[in-house]
Amino acid sequence: MSKDREVLAFEYLETVCQHFESSPNLGTALVLHIELLLQRGMVQQGRQKIKDVITGHYAGKQLAPEALKSLHVMLWDQASKHVEVKNYSEALQWLDYSLSFFKAGQIDSNLSKLQRNRATCFLKLKQLEKAKEAAKEAERCDPHSIFTQFIVYKIYVQESDAEKAAEALSVMSLLSKKAVFSKDRLLATETAASYLFSLAAQNALENGQQETAIKALEVLCENTKEEALILTALRCLVRLVLSTNKTTKDLSHLDVLLSYLKMALQAASCQSLTVEQRTDQANWFHKTAWNLALQCESKPDRMRDFYVLSYQLSQLCPPDRTLLMGQRTCLLMAVDISLSLFGKSPHSAQTEELTQALEYIQTCWEVWKTLKASGSFPNDPTESLLLLYEFETRAKLNDPKVETILESVLELETVETKVLESMAALAMEPPAHFPVLCKKALRVSLSLHKKQPQMDLDHCSKIVHTLIKLSLPSGVSEVGPQDLEEVWDYFQEDLSIITAAPDDFAEMETVWLLTHAWNTGLLLYNLTQYTEAEKWFGLAMRFVRYLRSQRESYEKMISSRYSEILERLDAAKRNRH
Repeated sequence: MSKDREVLAFEYLETVCQHFESSPNLGTALVLHIELLLQRGMVQQGRQKIKDVITGHYAGKQLAPEALKSLHVMLWDQASKHVEVKNYSEALQWLDYSLSFFKAGQIDSNLSKLQRNRATCFLKLKQLEKAKEAAKEAERCDPHSIFTQFIVYKIYVQESDAEKAAEALSVMSLLSKKAVFSKDRLLATETAASYLFSLAAQNALENGQQETAIKALEVLCENTKEEALILTALRCLVRLVLSTNKTTKDLSHLDVLLSYLKMALQAASCQSLTVEQRTDQANWFHKTAWNLALQCESKPDRMRDFYVLSYQLSQLCPPDRTLLMGQRTCLLMAVDISLSLFGKSPHSAQTEELTQALEYIQTCWEVWKTLKASGSFPNDPTESLLLLYEFETRAKLNDPKVETILESVLELETVETKVLESMAALAMEPPAHFPVLCKKALRVSLSLHKKQPQMDLDHCSKIVHTLIKLSLPSGVSEVGPQDLEEVWDYFQEDLSIITAAPDDFAEMETVWLLTHAWNTGLLLYNLTQYTEAEKWFGLAMRFVRYLRSQRESYEKMISSRYSEILERLDAAKRNRH
């Protein structure tokens, strides 16, 4: 077969084939002849020789099994070379030569593979009906082949039949769970199945079918144990779902994204990943969860879920100051949302909501301690916020530890009046009922306000108003002498505020104070506590002088009534003596 002797060599082969035409080993010489022709680029002569072999095959001159197997390999190799250069029509011709050696109705795993290859070529040539015929034959030969179902799937994708494509993916999923050997001992491994599902997603995207691509990636995640592959697929899924729902106001896709992120958390937590892989994946997903949380203003429960997931995913990353600050914010937001959802939750779920909020608070305390150890945080409100959240949570749980939370606030370097007043309100917000703590917080807040260079008189008056209402819940009959003295001090406090700025004080507030002072006096009078009653009547008269538009009418009404009561008081005192 040296270059200058090729013609002679082929003549020898012709002579051998003619001389041993009736030999059972003739096929070996024929196959060698074809191989040498193809190797030398004599394709047309090779084709003719193949056609001659096919003709002889049907005339009863069949090749021995080994020779036929070698010929199939040669033909498939030629087809493969044409597929590589995307010459699918030429590839089909070589595959059809191979097909010619199979009997009609024959069952053979190699025939199934051959038909799959033919179907693939037909798909590339957009000849769907022929592709279907080839796929059907492949199914007949090997109904349990995941590779055949993949071809079926690709046909449905080209037909834009999303429902049928999804069914094919489901069948592929079932087959991927079965370790089925073919006759040639080839196993469709988990890795091969995963690769097919990846190709399925890519094929759908190339054909502009995002929903089908999403389905393929979901099946991939369900059927592989390779955490790195799962995380890569989940990244693609998140991007696809977000791009698909970019223009819609429907937020139902958030539930789907939540399930993806939970799956990502589980996969990223596995020890099979390297530190670099875990950090890269967890960092991407925790930032994604954060961004999704920001999109959930109308769905606070989902917003909380995403913030919690963002925190959990960030725990898989090496901690630094920025990461810890993000964790703190996630947990604070989760607490805030849990408390806001408390009132909207069914009664049976309220305790669970509060208990969960308390867990977030405790975790956030740990994060904050670590952060504080890393450096100073001047004017940072974290401690005040955590104490405020914990106070609210424990108050609603009727937890006696709520008192210690108020004490912790009072021990802070800087005690904010807003925090104290918020605690006061929360102490009395149903189902919480802690009037003593409420009054204590308000008294401290009032004291802090009075120390300000420019005291907000109106605000201070509102605090005193609340203290009076808390101290006189339903009348003097239920208030002891000590409590009554406390209420008296509150009225004196308001009187001093009015005296300091009579023109700035709301007139209706003055009316409210004088009315309550007067009514307190009447109740004491009816209880025959005349000395105390006279004191409260006098207080009411002092408030009258600070009225503006209503002063004249109240003076006339109360003065005559006051004179009448004073006469009765004098008479009562004389009778007692």
